[in-house]
Amino acid sequence: MDGIAGKVVAITGASSGIGEATALHLAARGAKVVLAARRAERLTSVVAQITGAGGEAIAVETDVRSREALHALVASARSHFGRLDVLHQNAGSMAVSPFDALDVDGWQQMVDVNLVGVLNGIASALPVFREQESGHFVHTASTSAHRIVPAQGVYAATKTAVRVLSEALRQEAGPGLRVTVVSPGFTATEGVTKTDDPEQRAALEARRDAIAMPADAVAAAVAYTHLTRPTNRDV
Repeated sequence: MDGIAGKVVAITGASSGIGEATALHLAARGAKVVLAARRAERLTSVVAQITGAGGEAIAVETDVRSREALHALVASARSHFGRLDVLHQNAGSMAVSPFDALDVDGWQQMVDVNLVGVLNGIASALPVFREQESGHFVHTASTSAHRIVPAQGVYAATKTAVRVLSEALRQEAGPGLRVTVVSPGFTATEGVTKTDDPEQRAALEARRDAIAMPADAVAAAVAYTHLTRPTNRDV
């Protein structure tokens, strides 16, 4: 499992931001990437960019909230490339708002995408990794799982849950399987301004423009996880 070249890597949330940057970064280093997101037209554009540069990539329209969609993603990777080495669960929702806004729909969306989506991916890929006796889960959490700030309570709760379930999965993984959590700080992606709360959107945009790191920096961190020698202390 050392190295990147030749690995089959499925990435959710791959139509923009960290997912897109990671797909481009890994494909340029020889990985075969399976791009998953809801926006099929954006996926097609990223695939064209990768294949135009000589890489290998396919797109699978995927809503991580659907168990069936995650099973289809894993099946597509195996049918096209023969196996699945890595599932990078990166799809996320940042529909942040103060509790007083009572954005219950936003809360539900973050729980369904950020947490249930990851569980759906585990349920789909874990049996395949067991059968292969190898496999690597990479989960995008957040520094919000470690530092709580106003208006991000539910978002932070979902990312904390991702960190916790990843540690539990690592403890159960056994030899051959890896579990890695990547916890980016504030990153310049379109997702950070998708909240319906106009005050929060303005604040996030200002903070993004002032301090956000590029998505390429996170992509490099994800690539590093593929280059390091496997241990049982990845989380």
